[in-house]
Order: sequence, then structure tokens, then C-alpha cells
Amino acid sequence: MAIFAIGDLHLSLGADKPMDVFPGWEGYLTKLEHNWRTLVQPEDTVLLAGDTSWAMNLNDTKADFAFLQGLPGQKWMLKGNHDYWWTTARKMENFLVSNGFDSLHILHNNACIVGNTALCGTRGWPFDDAAAQGEKLMAREAGRLRMSLQAAGNTLHRIAFLHYPPVYPGASAEELVAVLKEFGVQECYYGHLHGKSIRFATQGEVDGIHYRLISADGLKFCPYKIENEE
Repeated sequence: MAIFAIGDLHLSLGADKPMDVFPGWEGYLTKLEHNWRTLVQPEDTVLLAGDTSWAMNLNDTKADFAFLQGLPGQKWMLKGNHDYWWTTARKMENFLVSNGFDSLHILHNNACIVGNTALCGTRGWPFDDAAAQGEKLMAREAGRLRMSLQAAGNTLHRIAFLHYPPVYPGASAEELVAVLKEFGVQECYYGHLHGKSIRFATQGEVDGIHYRLISADGLKFCPYKIENEE
């Protein structure tokens, strides 16, 4: 079993919001499907780090989710800033079950256990949002990250995933980083950055935690292999 990750697929098969109009995204669905089928096996797990679908409500995700359902592997989705379809975990899980999307799962205040590894995460929040509402949302996201890491139980190897970058050159979302350190997380993957912003992504080790950008265009639409599990 292998673990892969990729974020920001921005699927719009059921909505009129094509990504092909942006530089570097031309024909991205074909590239994504080819790379996915080349790398991912049915027994593997793929973590989708937010902004999975442009759908505005849950019912309109059907075409996008059907595309994902047809790809190999078990997929776990966390929330991104453009996942407007996102609702309560119970409603989303019931929707997936009732529509036969049995390879799709929700990562929200819980953890995905793969062998000896726990995949944990939440959306996160922009670290530079100093408004009172921003501080409230950051605190909530830090709490959700803690809940997810706690849900890993006794699993020693925890990997964290966020949609928003928790670190930038010379700055960080201190509340989120503190939670990562509290649980001894050594690997953290994130998305959200696109185009020219990719060059400013923090990649590598910062204060004992290894960070990596996994937005779809940052990975050239190729799922990133994190590790193998027995």
C-alpha cells in the first residue's frame, strides 16, 4: 500500500468554471488522469488537500466525484477555501454512501489510518488575517487540527495536511505550527498556492518539520508519493 497526496484539483465537470483558461492548466484533466492511473493502485490511499470541486452545493459534486470514484485508490478529502459544497461530515458521508462513491471519504475532525501511519488535517487559515474574525477562525482550525491528531490514537507516525500554507518565508501560522509540534509531527503537506505563487512556497525543513507544497499545478498534476505501508 502506498500513500499519495495532491491538492487543488478544482474539478468543474458539473459546473461552468473551467481551469484550462489559466496558464499551465491546459488539458490538466487528461494529464491528471494519466499520471494518477500510472502511479496509483487500487489498494493505495490518496489525500486530497482541499479545493477538490468548484460545485456550489453538495448535489452538484456528482460529476466531479464520479470522476474521482473512477480513479484507483481510496481518496480522503479535506476542506479548501473554494469547497463551497462542504457541509456537515454526516451529510457528506451519507451523500457519498447513497451515491455509491465508496472510495471517497471525508477528513474532518478525524484521522485516516493506513498501516502504521495516521493522515490528519484540516483547512487551516491565512496566518496574516489579523482581524478578530480571522483570529477566531484560526483558533477553530487549530482546534480541529488537534482533534484530528488526537483521533490518530496510539499511532506513532502522524502526517499532517492543510489546505492553506502554515508557513511562509520568514513567517508562520503560529497556532497551527504549535499544534504540529505538540504532537511531534515531522511532515506537513499543504496546497492553495498556484502559478507564480508556487516559487514562494516553503519547501523543506523548518524547526524540525518538513513542509511540502502539493497543489496540483505545483506537482504538474502528478500525485506525490509520500511513502509505502506494509
